[in-house]
Amino acid sequence: MAGPIKVLMAKPGFDAHNWGATVVSMALRDAGMEVIYIGMQEPEYIVEVAVQEDVDVVGLSLLSSTYTKLIPKITRLLREKGAADILIIAGGIFLPDDVDLLKEAGVDEAFLPGAKLEVIVDYVEKNARRKKAPVL
Repeated sequence: MAGPIKVLMAKPGFDAHNWGATVVSMALRDAGMEVIYIGMQEPEYIVEVAVQEDVDVVGLSLLSSTYTKLIPKITRLLREKGAADILIIAGGIFLPDDVDLLKEAGVDEAFLPGAKLEVIVDYVEKNARRKKAPVL
Protein backbone atom coordinates (compact mmCIF):
# COMPACT_ATOMS: atom_id res chain seq x y z
CA MET A 1 0.00 0.00 0.00
CA ALA A 2 1.42 3.33 -1.02
CA GLY A 3 0.99 6.67 0.65
CA PRO A 4 0.86 7.70 4.26
CA ILE A 5 -0.90 5.74 6.96
CA LYS A 6 -4.46 7.05 7.19
CA VAL A 7 -5.87 7.48 10.71
CA LEU A 8 -9.37 8.40 11.86
CA MET A 9 -9.43 9.91 15.36
CA ALA A 10 -12.72 10.23 17.20
CA LYS A 11 -14.32 10.78 20.58
CA PRO A 12 -17.21 8.29 20.85
CA GLY A 13 -20.30 9.68 22.49
CA PHE A 14 -20.36 13.06 24.15
CA ASP A 15 -17.15 13.13 26.15
CA ALA A 16 -15.91 16.66 25.50
CA HIS A 17 -12.41 16.11 26.93
CA ASN A 18 -10.48 16.31 23.69
CA TRP A 19 -6.95 17.31 24.71
CA GLY A 20 -5.52 13.77 24.58
CA ALA A 21 -7.07 13.01 21.19
CA THR A 22 -5.82 16.34 19.84
CA VAL A 23 -2.25 15.80 21.08
CA VAL A 24 -2.12 12.24 19.71
CA SER A 25 -3.58 13.43 16.39
CA MET A 26 -0.85 16.06 16.10
CA ALA A 27 1.88 13.53 16.97
CA LEU A 28 0.62 11.11 14.30
CA ARG A 29 0.37 13.94 11.77
CA ASP A 30 3.89 15.13 12.64
CA ALA A 31 5.09 11.55 12.01
CA GLY A 32 3.80 11.81 8.43
CA MET A 33 0.40 10.18 8.79
CA GLU A 34 -2.82 11.52 7.31
CA VAL A 35 -5.14 12.19 10.25
CA ILE A 36 -8.86 12.81 10.03
CA TYR A 37 -10.17 14.15 13.36
CA ILE A 38 -13.94 14.10 13.69
CA GLY A 39 -14.31 14.87 17.39
CA MET A 40 -17.38 13.77 19.34
CA GLN A 41 -19.50 11.39 17.29
CA GLU A 42 -21.85 8.45 17.66
CA PRO A 43 -20.43 4.96 16.95
CA GLU A 44 -22.40 4.57 13.73
CA TYR A 45 -20.95 7.76 12.27
CA ILE A 46 -17.39 6.83 13.30
CA VAL A 47 -17.75 3.50 11.49
CA GLU A 48 -19.35 5.15 8.44
CA VAL A 49 -16.43 7.58 8.10
CA ALA A 50 -13.82 4.86 8.71
CA VAL A 51 -15.25 2.72 5.93
CA GLN A 52 -15.90 5.62 3.55
CA GLU A 53 -12.38 7.01 3.99
CA ASP A 54 -10.76 3.54 3.85
CA VAL A 55 -8.60 4.28 6.88
CA ASP A 56 -5.81 2.06 8.15
CA VAL A 57 -6.39 2.97 11.81
CA VAL A 58 -9.24 4.12 14.02
CA GLY A 59 -8.14 5.89 17.18
CA LEU A 60 -10.72 6.27 19.92
CA SER A 61 -10.37 8.48 22.99
CA LEU A 62 -12.66 8.35 26.01
CA LEU A 63 -12.44 9.67 29.52
CA SER A 64 -15.91 8.61 30.63
CA SER A 65 -17.03 5.18 31.80
CA THR A 66 -19.04 4.68 28.59
CA TYR A 67 -15.98 3.09 26.95
CA THR A 68 -17.16 -0.40 28.00
CA LYS A 69 -20.24 0.04 25.82
CA LEU A 70 -19.18 2.39 23.02
CA ILE A 71 -15.86 0.84 21.99
CA PRO A 72 -17.20 -2.73 21.68
CA LYS A 73 -20.12 -1.33 19.66
CA ILE A 74 -17.69 0.36 17.25
CA THR A 75 -15.57 -2.78 16.82
CA ARG A 76 -18.71 -4.86 16.23
CA LEU A 77 -20.03 -2.40 13.64
CA LEU A 78 -16.67 -2.38 11.86
CA ARG A 79 -16.75 -6.19 11.64
CA GLU A 80 -20.33 -6.07 10.34
CA LYS A 81 -19.26 -3.59 7.63
CA GLY A 82 -16.41 -5.85 6.54
CA ALA A 83 -13.77 -3.57 8.03
CA ALA A 84 -12.24 -5.88 10.62
CA ASP A 85 -8.86 -5.24 8.99
CA ILE A 86 -8.67 -1.71 10.43
CA LEU A 87 -6.26 -1.34 13.36
CA ILE A 88 -8.09 -0.08 16.43
CA ILE A 89 -6.31 1.87 19.15
CA ALA A 90 -7.95 3.39 22.18
CA GLY A 91 -6.79 5.84 24.77
CA GLY A 92 -8.24 7.23 27.93
CA ILE A 93 -8.88 6.47 31.52
CA PHE A 94 -9.62 2.76 31.56
CA LEU A 95 -9.74 0.49 34.56
CA PRO A 96 -6.78 -1.91 34.23
CA ASP A 97 -9.10 -4.92 34.26
CA ASP A 98 -11.12 -3.43 31.41
CA VAL A 99 -8.16 -3.31 29.03
CA ASP A 100 -8.52 -7.07 28.48
CA LEU A 101 -12.25 -6.57 27.87
CA LEU A 102 -11.48 -3.95 25.22
CA LYS A 103 -8.93 -6.21 23.55
CA GLU A 104 -11.40 -9.11 23.54
CA ALA A 105 -13.89 -6.76 21.85
CA GLY A 106 -11.40 -6.03 19.06
CA VAL A 107 -9.16 -3.21 20.25
CA ASP A 108 -5.60 -3.91 19.15
CA GLU A 109 -3.95 -1.69 21.77
CA ALA A 110 -5.08 0.52 24.62
CA PHE A 111 -3.01 3.43 25.87
CA LEU A 112 -3.50 4.68 29.41
CA PRO A 113 -2.76 8.17 30.75
CA GLY A 114 0.95 8.88 30.66
CA ALA A 115 1.60 6.83 27.52
CA LYS A 116 4.46 8.42 25.63
CA LEU A 117 3.59 9.86 22.24
CA GLU A 118 6.59 8.15 20.62
CA VAL A 119 5.30 4.78 21.87
CA ILE A 120 1.87 5.42 20.31
CA VAL A 121 3.40 6.61 17.03
CA ASP A 122 5.77 3.63 16.92
CA TYR A 123 2.92 1.19 17.57
CA VAL A 124 0.82 2.68 14.78
CA GLU A 125 3.74 2.75 12.34
CA LYS A 126 4.55 -0.91 13.01
CA ASN A 127 1.00 -2.24 13.03
CA ALA A 128 -1.23 0.00 10.90
CA ARG A 129 -1.14 -2.12 7.79
CA ARG A 130 -0.43 -5.57 9.19
CA LYS A 131 -4.14 -6.40 9.36
CA LYS A 132 -4.68 -5.21 5.80
CA ALA A 133 -1.73 -7.13 4.39
CA PRO A 134 -2.74 -9.65 1.71
CA VAL A 135 -2.56 -13.27 2.72
CA LEU A 136 -0.14 -15.16 0.47
